[in-house]
Amino acid sequence: MSKVLIIGAGGVGRVVTHKCAMTPDIFTDICLASRTKSKCDAIAAELNRKISTSAVDADNVPELVSLLKDYQPDLVINVALPYQDLTIMDACLEVGVNYLDTANYEPKDEAKFEYSWQWAYQERFKEAGLMALLGCGFDPGVTNIFTAYANKHHFDQIETLDILDCNAGDHGQHFATNFNPEINIREVTANGRFWENGEWKETAPLDVHRSFDFPEGIGPKDMYLMYHEEMESLVKNIPGVKRMRFWMTFGQQYLTHLRVLENIGMTRIDPIVYNGQEIIPLQFLKAVLPDPGSLGKSTQGRTCIGCIVDGHKNGERKHYYIYNICDHEQCFEEVNSQAVSYTTGVPAMIGAKMMLTGKWKGEGVFNVEEFDPDPFMEELNTNGLPWNEVFLDKKPDVLVD
Repeated sequence: MSKVLIIGAGGVGRVVTHKCAMTPDIFTDICLASRTKSKCDAIAAELNRKISTSAVDADNVPELVSLLKDYQPDLVINVALPYQDLTIMDACLEVGVNYLDTANYEPKDEAKFEYSWQWAYQERFKEAGLMALLGCGFDPGVTNIFTAYANKHHFDQIETLDILDCNAGDHGQHFATNFNPEINIREVTANGRFWENGEWKETAPLDVHRSFDFPEGIGPKDMYLMYHEEMESLVKNIPGVKRMRFWMTFGQQYLTHLRVLENIGMTRIDPIVYNGQEIIPLQFLKAVLPDPGSLGKSTQGRTCIGCIVDGHKNGERKHYYIYNICDHEQCFEEVNSQAVSYTTGVPAMIGAKMMLTGKWKGEGVFNVEEFDPDPFMEELNTNGLPWNEVFLDKKPDVLVD
């Protein structure tokens, strides 16, 4: 018997709750909690089994501690905002509960995300005999596990790694984000960073771009070099990589709207005074944009997220591509969500399953690539995210500098 507390009732929270509910032999008791209980109740009403729901302010450690003591879960799955990672980790430590999240911490007042704040909890979790699993979504998450799988089975040394995230879906809106608008826009407007020859190098936001021909009929899409958190842990845990980059696709309509919003100050995260009250422009913008959780019904097309790996095996040069294709409409039919939330929520459920069944275990703070990738890879194939792998004749020209 395993009791799990899911914190966060957005698009990803919906997927995690649905997928946990579909696995009653592992997740025998489920509680879904959020600041707004009605959101939890709406998700609970979609399920074929009964779960409990609760209101909790994830910024408030005493509130979190009270809920944890009352429910007594074996594991907390944190799919709330990245700002709330540390308060939830603090509550887990105080009560003695294992922890999992999908995105690393970033402070509200600075568009900067990195693992240092959470890695600093290593000794506290270790001393408490607890496990914290970080970044168990898709990217970060599955892309880390893809890399670990390639490293285990196909390479003696990985030399270059390119992570490619393509959303070829269309939601029919003039401008909308497929996950939390505030987090999405902070991420996209930040400087790009990549790892090369033992150091981080920085670029202007979305300054470097290429066109890549994505597989299985998706075709050519413009992709832009960005910084993404999985590179920070992969550089640490997959040593010897000479270059590591992250790329994400964007359509020109999205970029045009974003450029205008940025130029007029609507993406600012510092407070301004309006009618005698302080407001943060980006938070106001979030309030007027479509809720990503409402886009599932109208979104069509597919996502393609994967890794292109270059290196050596037994002295021979290898070029390898591993990826997943996910269909927006199929995701909505299964769990009332579009594929961006689905590709994050399913891995969170699988990671929780790895922890609760003891296939992944440890004391301290871990990133997913530190564990055996094989059982996780098997679960991807049976839980809606099948993967494909192919050896290439050469590295794609667009990734050769």
